[in-house]
Amino acid sequence: MEVEKFDVVIDAKDRVLGRIASRAAKEALSGKSVAVVNAESAFITGSKRVVAKRYRTRLNLQEKANPEHSPYWSRRPDMLVRRVIRGMMPYRKPTGKSAYRRLRVYSGMPKELANHHVLHIETSNPKTIYVKYVYIKELSKLLGYNRE
Repeated sequence: MEVEKFDVVIDAKDRVLGRIASRAAKEALSGKSVAVVNAESAFITGSKRVVAKRYRTRLNLQEKANPEHSPYWSRRPDMLVRRVIRGMMPYRKPTGKSAYRRLRVYSGMPKELANHHVLHIETSNPKTIYVKYVYIKELSKLLGYNRE
């Protein structure tokens, strides 16, 4: 198996998901291949109950005429983060499609990326700023994902 080369590797551990997603989308749209690692360790700010309710309503959206045409939200942490990043790209246009193909999201740190230079998005310690937050891994469990 050939090891993929990434221009940018972003570590999501203990970072706000929206900030990671916007940075990853911007890098991918500029033509770089992007990998986001430790996706399950990112968090969303807000009350756990409110965030879970918002995502649960997204899971239950269905088109009445043809449910197969309904939007799909995965419960898996890495796919959930990938979908959030997709929301920050013009994914229906050719530039957005090619950028989305250059994006990879991983739960944990893969062995092949261990020797890459990892970009830590600099912010002040978010746990001191935000009182309420929920980790992606915890949100996935609340939505029904039951694997480790």
